Amino acid sequence: MIPIPAAALAALTGPAARPMRAEWSNDGDTWTPVPRVASGEVRIDAGSECRYSGTADLIGVPLGRSGINTAITRVRLWQGLQPPRTEVTWVPAGTYVVDHVARTRLGANLELLGLEDVLRGARLPVARTIGPDTARVLVEQLAGEALPGVPVSWRPGVRPDTRIPRTTVDEDRWQALVDIAAALAGSVWVDARGVLTIGPTPTLDDPAVWRIPYGTAVVEPAEEQTAEDLVNLWTVSGDGGDGAPVIGPVFAWDSDPRSITYAGPDPVGDPGAPQRLGLGHVRVRAQRYTSPLITTTPQADDVAQSRLAASLGVQTTLAFTAVGHPGLEPGDVVEVEVRAGEWQRHIIDSCPYTLGGITQSCTTRTTSRRLT
Repeated sequence: MIPIPAAALAALTGPAARPMRAEWSNDGDTWTPVPRVASGEVRIDAGSECRYSGTADLIGVPLGRSGINTAITRVRLWQGLQPPRTEVTWVPAGTYVVDHVARTRLGANLELLGLEDVLRGARLPVARTIGPDTARVLVEQLAGEALPGVPVSWRPGVRPDTRIPRTTVDEDRWQALVDIAAALAGSVWVDARGVLTIGPTPTLDDPAVWRIPYGTAVVEPAEEQTAEDLVNLWTVSGDGGDGAPVIGPVFAWDSDPRSITYAGPDPVGDPGAPQRLGLGHVRVRAQRYTSPLITTTPQADDVAQSRLAASLGVQTTLAFTAVGHPGLEPGDVVEVEVRAGEWQRHIIDSCPYTLGGITQSCTTRTTSRRLT
């Protein structure tokens, strides 16, 4: 969650003004305030190519080479929270490039994409060999070439000083960053501040950042369930294809007998145990993952556990409309009272909102691992 002062956070459910502002830059250093933001939509979705995207109607802005254009302009949006008799708290609502601009009578209408779009577009002109070096050095090198000066944040749970072996990147710079993050049992994205972020896979064991009591949110607990992407046994190994010894394989499976996705006591070493023990409900869903960037057994184990956590937490979804919380991010854990007295923990997947709006619709996922 984007940090918000306690006073502003408490005002989410009370009377509070919600101003909005924007600024633009053509060099990434000098930012020009927009005279007025008429409207804006912020789309935040962990499953999109750009985690942040949106639209904005800006009043009184210049266009063209020395103004807003689709070649080099970046735009930053902000959502304000102002409880009575206090100063405005400004919450970042995304840092963007301009994908499309249309002149209006008083300014411009912009379609915006997050900075991942720059990294995706900056493909390597020729294949390149990178490493061996630490993940920190390689990420900063690959990202900095496309976005000079971009800050990089390493969230707790990933190890940026992990050594990445010598490897060849064909042309896809963004995929190389994704592969490095995956080798650290994490993922990569650009956050609302425009910071390239590498973080661990979120799980329901993470601390909840927000509790939403019954009646505060309009909850649609359809709790749709699907077996798509459900995996309860992962086999992970490291193989550079260069003749060096293969790392692993390392295995991770759902070992909780109380879980409805229980894979058995040992689906690798004793696959016949469920039949022998009369565990008719056990159903193994296995998947393999191999990466040349995995060079140690502990690293392979981290990746296996990360992938297991992600693949066991996608069965049940929930949609709700609540009081707008501009600090929410995909991966945040929230506790929602879906029915009176029934609380559920969910991971935020998408949390779009309208700038200046007082409500927000979110989609989440949880797990149906434990029998209730």
